Amino acid sequence: MALAVSVGSKSMKSILAIALLLVATGCTEVVPEADAPSPSTVPPSAAVTAEPPAAAPSPAATAVLSDTPNQDLWSRLQQADSHYFVLMRHALAPGTGDPANFQLADCTTQRNLSAAGREQARQTGAIFRQQEIVVTRVLSSQWCRCLETAELLALGPVEPFAPLNSFFRDRSTRDAQTAKVRDFMRAQATPGVTVMVTHFVNIAALSDRNIASGAMVILRLNDQDALEIVGQITIQ
Repeated sequence: MALAVSVGSKSMKSILAIALLLVATGCTEVVPEADAPSPSTVPPSAAVTAEPPAAAPSPAATAVLSDTPNQDLWSRLQQADSHYFVLMRHALAPGTGDPANFQLADCTTQRNLSAAGREQARQTGAIFRQQEIVVTRVLSSQWCRCLETAELLALGPVEPFAPLNSFFRDRSTRDAQTAKVRDFMRAQATPGVTVMVTHFVNIAALSDRNIASGAMVILRLNDQDALEIVGQITIQ
């Protein structure tokens, strides 16, 4: 029994000595925490911050983007490296055709510009000036709504040009008038910009384009002296 007690006492002393040594060296026992997930087990959505959705473009940005084709046309008119022809449909004039009592020399018998149409024509002229377009000539149909549109553009003296007159009521003159306009265009040998204010039917015959009131189709003489469509501009 004494031997057993002696051996037990030595064991206890050894254990206490080891414990004191561990405390002195700072190697205390730490209770293990729950295992943290390894990188391979982290879901991708948690491992990488998701890219925020693209913001919708602001109204200003949208306007710039949508106007890019028009800006290219304005630049070409500004440079005028050949002769360009701006076929403009007269500004807003409510209705279709003209009254039955139509007389060319009497504006009261014709379909005329509305207040909105007059403002549209003024704004169009202002844009030409803002874009620094040098206009060589301004030709117009003899209809009052065309002459008024051309005057309100304020881009230069307005020259009435009968081949630009509407043939909406009498289609028999369509081919002859269209040919005269084309002949005039081909005769313009020097670079420049000619604005021609006319009607829906005339522009359709010359360009095969159907455009809104106040809109413009741009044509030019190419290097082979042939007429080609450059583009279309719509003023809102």
